[in-house]
Amino acid sequence: EGIEGRVAFKGPLKEVVYQYTGGLRAGMGYCGAANIKALQNATFVKITNAGIKESHAHDIAITREAPNYSR
Repeated sequence: EGIEGRVAFKGPLKEVVYQYTGGLRAGMGYCGAANIKALQNATFVKITNAGIKESHAHDIAITREAPNYSR
């Protein structure tokens, strides 16, 4: 925010918007928000490093990583 610059071409905007809307829908699901107004009223809860580790997939042999998933 507050800067101007360029980034390398990442592909069609459609794919980027698709990823963003998927993330937004997932976040709304985590908050139990049925719409944007409900999401704006959501409360954030800080979790521990152990909680973060537990929330990721574990004890499974992942056969294919999701393109937008990081540990």
